[in-house]
Amino acid sequence: SYAPAKPVSRCATISIGINAVLATVGVLAVASSSFASADIGAAVRYAQPATVARVGRVSAMPQMGFMRQARPAFNQAPKVNAGRMNMAVNSALEAPPTVDNSPSIEEFLSGTEPRLSKAVMAMFNACKEIGYKIRTASCDKQACFNAFGDEQLAIDVLADNVIFENLRASGAVATASSEEEPTEVNMGGTGYSVAFDPLDGSSIIDTNFAVGTIFGIWPGARLTGVKGTEQKAAGLGVYGPRTTITLAVDGIPGAHEFLLIDDMSSRHGQWVLSQSFHTIGEGKLFAPGNLRATLDNPGYADLFKYWYDNQYQLRYTGGMVPDVNQIMVKGKGIFVNAASKNAKAKLRLLYEAHPTGYIIEKAGGRSSDGEQSVLNLMVQATEDRTQVAYGSAGEVSRFEQFVGRRFI
Repeated sequence: SYAPAKPVSRCATISIGINAVLATVGVLAVASSSFASADIGAAVRYAQPATVARVGRVSAMPQMGFMRQARPAFNQAPKVNAGRMNMAVNSALEAPPTVDNSPSIEEFLSGTEPRLSKAVMAMFNACKEIGYKIRTASCDKQACFNAFGDEQLAIDVLADNVIFENLRASGAVATASSEEEPTEVNMGGTGYSVAFDPLDGSSIIDTNFAVGTIFGIWPGARLTGVKGTEQKAAGLGVYGPRTTITLAVDGIPGAHEFLLIDDMSSRHGQWVLSQSFHTIGEGKLFAPGNLRATLDNPGYADLFKYWYDNQYQLRYTGGMVPDVNQIMVKGKGIFVNAASKNAKAKLRLLYEAHPTGYIIEKAGGRSSDGEQSVLNLMVQATEDRTQVAYGSAGEVSRFEQFVGRRFI
């Protein structure tokens, strides 16, 4: 037999009714917030595409914060807008690539001539190791050091050794030459020759400023008697808060930044495409090197005064790699390292000026020695030096107008 049902009190009935309403509203709120998160995620990607491209993916935590703000008040019935949901899905599908789905450097180079691809990968592998060695270096007031095998070496010497080892192991490099060792060294391979500055800005590394590696790749087995226009690839590696390489390759439009993933994710240790540069526009940003030359180069002095009087932003660290890299990232500005009779040109044509000029011009900017593109200059000897300007077309033209080569 069954016990007779107890009558339900009026309070219990009200409680059950309230719980049923709460459950219904909760289900609708979850559904609505799910659609909202997709919509907001797409909006974030479109509102800040550069941030998404550089940092990687839109993280879950910011989206959760947006969802909390986007939920309706508890006593309001949320409305599910099917049209809005479809727009959000379409937006997500069309959003810029993130670190999760960006091509790796190996995929990017898949259509490149095989030996050129090997030479480029040798430099990427070397820069990965150098980046780690820099982050873990010990520094004093004179230099920074790290282990290389059983030796403790100054970090610039270590970087030099790491690059030579990787180029030799590639089998695709016939000749290599370093700013640290400005001679043409037989690498035992065939196909290409590589010139590089292993650690540009090594004098400021102890202060923890950003520094970099510069390289240019030419076909054949010679690095003298060549012009910058003959390069098949060039790269600027930046060791800063992030480790990146901006690469330009013959036959591929633009210059392309690759980010070294260092977050213990499934892509840890990979170089992935983070952004591309195709245009350098006009803008009031300047990085003036070798300012001693303003003392006896009146053209450079007048140009500096022009920048000052017109309220340009000074953005100069003393390291050419980050100072040039910012022009591509910001999409505007100029870097200048001018010369005079008493303050001679500092930058070596083969190791610094040619590779950097190649990248800047592929990125949509201009380079100049005061009269013409630095890429038109022929390397007569590995020690050749030149004054340079890199940046937007208008700013480089102004450099030629004010400075030229009249006061060298």
